Amino acid sequence: MTYYPARTLATPITATGIGLHSGKQVLLTLRPAPIGTGIVFIRTDLDNTPIPMNAMFIQDTMMSSNLVAGDVRVGTIEHLLSAVSACGLDNLYIEVNAPEIPIMDGSAAPFLFLIDEAGVAEQPAPKSFLKVKKTVRVSNEDKWAQLSPYDDGFLMDFEIDFNHAAIKATEQTTSLDFNTANFAHEVGQARTFGFLKDLEMLKKHNLALGGSMDNAVVLDETSVVNGTLRYPNEFVRHKLLDAVGDLFVIGHNIIGKFDAYKSGHALNNMLIRTVLADEHAYEIVTNYDKNSCPIAFISPKKPLNDNDA
Repeated sequence: MTYYPARTLATPITATGIGLHSGKQVLLTLRPAPIGTGIVFIRTDLDNTPIPMNAMFIQDTMMSSNLVAGDVRVGTIEHLLSAVSACGLDNLYIEVNAPEIPIMDGSAAPFLFLIDEAGVAEQPAPKSFLKVKKTVRVSNEDKWAQLSPYDDGFLMDFEIDFNHAAIKATEQTTSLDFNTANFAHEVGQARTFGFLKDLEMLKKHNLALGGSMDNAVVLDETSVVNGTLRYPNEFVRHKLLDAVGDLFVIGHNIIGKFDAYKSGHALNNMLIRTVLADEHAYEIVTNYDKNSCPIAFISPKKPLNDNDA
């Protein structure tokens, strides 16, 4: 059997963007990493202090997922991680010169573009997956999220329930048969969304200083105020995009089934922690053949374009 190989970037790549909360320019560089490194964030403005990606380091889930290690943090990691997960990267250095990943356009599409431009390199070691062995469910009031066994890939079902005219006018459920192409085309372009009244309040408290009509779907009391939606149900698709990134802090692509109702960053992280706390709930597997891996990751030289749908 030819094992499915671990993956990293072929070359480094750099981009700049606005920090969602600081409103300042942030420099982001993605670099290849050796086998066994995992995903490591590096604060280049703090003497290259590393923060390994770890579910237990998610200490702040207010509006985003934020890694915190002592006095060092890297915030708003979920959109970038969703793209890293979708491209099947196992080993990667993520360098950033600020306490947050740039928000870009509020979706994962710019990060998918960066990874595609850098290229993906296969490594001489088997790729590890986290395979769900029993159903694990967490809840908070009427919100819930669960992972359950499913051997043929990673299926995702998500439902939201917002009492807002513009959101209620769209389908508030979505599903994804997770692989690179499906993620890129079905959810990767879905932008974060927020309410105009909340944005004004947050800025008064020096939060969301980088939030704008260019990096979110913005709603007033009744409608979207900044153009048209990219998907008919962009709101729920973005919530699923967030979940992909939130779940990837586990450090592996998942083989299983994810279902959620009104889940967010905190509940997604609680689910991951609950799975990891039960040794009978999962196993780490590497025994997938290169030609029959249950998740199809796009080959390193295949572009992310409309022909991949």
